[in-house]
Amino acid sequence: MRTANINRNTAETKISTTINLDGTGKYDNKTGIGFFDHMLDQLSRHSLIDITVRAEGDTHIDDHHTVEDVGIAIGKALSQAIGDKRGIRRYGSSLLAMDDALVRTALDLSGRPYLVWNLEIPSAKIGSFDTELVREFFTAFAVQGGITLNVCGLDGFNSHHMVEATFKSVAQALRMAIETDPRKANDIPSTKGTLIE
Repeated sequence: MRTANINRNTAETKISTTINLDGTGKYDNKTGIGFFDHMLDQLSRHSLIDITVRAEGDTHIDDHHTVEDVGIAIGKALSQAIGDKRGIRRYGSSLLAMDDALVRTALDLSGRPYLVWNLEIPSAKIGSFDTELVREFFTAFAVQGGITLNVCGLDGFNSHHMVEATFKSVAQALRMAIETDPRKANDIPSTKGTLIE
């Protein structure tokens, strides 16, 4: 079973996360940041990865450290759970519409982290949540997960819809990439023979 548990404790945050790549999209996320929990729930539900997160952070300062460190922990858990990547499809993409928003995601579980980010979020905040932290989360997630991740906002004017469409689009692409390829279930999907680094 492709599962992992990561605990990350620093002077700024205390985080534990458990994931199951072969789940059904069950989620139980409590970070102390309501909107962020809602987005993590979307990531789980639409990737079919079971995700549980518990986070305590210095939110009396702001939400930055908590959001970034959760991205680090989930990325590490993904990398650990997927192992040597034998049998996976490796690539995934999604063109996802949500009301006014349209977001395109393409990703490669290459072991080579790289983020291309072309998403302009109209407002600085959604409720009390700083929208610039969306990019911070996906940067940390891509780096620690070893993911080449390309996110492009193609349309939209409502910040909530655009951010939620982004999490759902990444989730759908991730779901595709981690699935087992029945035609190559025992092979590493690379001519190099490895996707670890």
